[in-house]
Amino acid sequence: MFHLNTGDMTVAEKPNVVYILTDQWRAKATGYNGDPNAVTPNIDRLAAESLDFTNAIGTSPVCTPARAALLTGRFPTTTGMFMNDIPLSPDEQSIGKAFKAGGYDTAYIGKWHVDGYGRASYIPPERRQGFDYWKVLECTHDYQNSEYYDGNDPTLKVWPGYDAFSQTDDACEYIRRDRENSFFLILSLGPPHFPHNNAPEDFQNRFKPEDVKFSPNAVFDDPEAEAFARKEAAGYYAHIAALDGCIQQVVDVLKDTGLEENTILIFASDHGEMMGSHGHTPFKKQIFWDESCRVPYLLRYPPLTANQKGRKVSTPLGTVDIMPTLLSLCGLDIPKPVEGSDLSACIRQGIELEDHLALYMSVSPFSGKNHTDPAYRALRTQRHTFVKTADDDIYLFDDVDDPYQLTNLAGSPETAQIKSGLEQALANELDRIDDPFREKEYYLEKWGYEVNKTGEVPYSR
Repeated sequence: MFHLNTGDMTVAEKPNVVYILTDQWRAKATGYNGDPNAVTPNIDRLAAESLDFTNAIGTSPVCTPARAALLTGRFPTTTGMFMNDIPLSPDEQSIGKAFKAGGYDTAYIGKWHVDGYGRASYIPPERRQGFDYWKVLECTHDYQNSEYYDGNDPTLKVWPGYDAFSQTDDACEYIRRDRENSFFLILSLGPPHFPHNNAPEDFQNRFKPEDVKFSPNAVFDDPEAEAFARKEAAGYYAHIAALDGCIQQVVDVLKDTGLEENTILIFASDHGEMMGSHGHTPFKKQIFWDESCRVPYLLRYPPLTANQKGRKVSTPLGTVDIMPTLLSLCGLDIPKPVEGSDLSACIRQGIELEDHLALYMSVSPFSGKNHTDPAYRALRTQRHTFVKTADDDIYLFDDVDDPYQLTNLAGSPETAQIKSGLEQALANELDRIDDPFREKEYYLEKWGYEVNKTGEVPYSR
């Protein structure tokens, strides 16, 4: 157990929050986590100053469901947000609304992807979930020609150059502003989500496909598949190296403005991607493996973390837990509909919450690469991953002794008691959120969605 001593530092009544959200950045793809391909010196320094939530899990590892869980603190089976390109209800008691009600200025810059009325459509104020400063597009990955809407102007604008650089510049300008209120800022960057060939050219030139070192669990059917994965991985790590500078830029502006001690700074992602692990192709996510579901999550708030620098927090952190945890750290009320847990004791008191589990899921897999995969419900503990699929397959991994999830222990007599306990814990969690874990057609019918022959899901309500 860790004992917290803040010394002479003062915990602010309402600290600022800067949340850097990246897209499709798997937890293993960082220097501080030992990836030999990842050039992340700035993020590695931030990790040395932060709490590292080593079991941070995307509640549903694909863009719209993950972002809706972040904004609402609720599960996809509760909100209906279990597929891409469907609209989040404007009536949700979101994290942006909660911070705004608590007297904060609110800002969102970058990718949104929870509006569902077209990826280039204007999003009116009533559908912005409480965020006032607004430079946003629903979704694009054309990073060198990236459009956005500025506030209430319905005219599309274009970020100059590589959008992550311009969006970071804008976030830094926002941080520099004189203001009377504390602020809550989300900087939502699109990379390293594919396409992997459009990072700035100088970063692309630093990474060669032949130099990529794959994880021990990478499997390729033939040389062509491996060559394709190498090419995509080189581009993936080029994006990562570019974003490493963006994170440092935010770190620097907080220091230069004197806001460092009074700001909760978070570096995170919504989900990961497989990139050849367990025989799954680049781009693929939604499935239950670590590379798809586990994400980087660093949190730095000097009054609470200065004496815990570099501490690895093993308490599982699900996406739904982020909203209540941040609101608690900032002394704000947690809306009653929130289903996630307040894990702020891990930060304030320097402890582990031994009984906390992270529930995650794929409700109705979609898209050409995933629509034939079985739905699943899963639990992450401090040591284990437990998965139950809609096909009644069971998986149990010891993530400490087997970090690449190479051995399924579900049939082992030695782990029968662990399996039984986690199966009951999963049933309890599903009962808590009123999820019957039915076939995917049940949820599609419940929420009025339709599926075409390719597995794509155009929504209807």
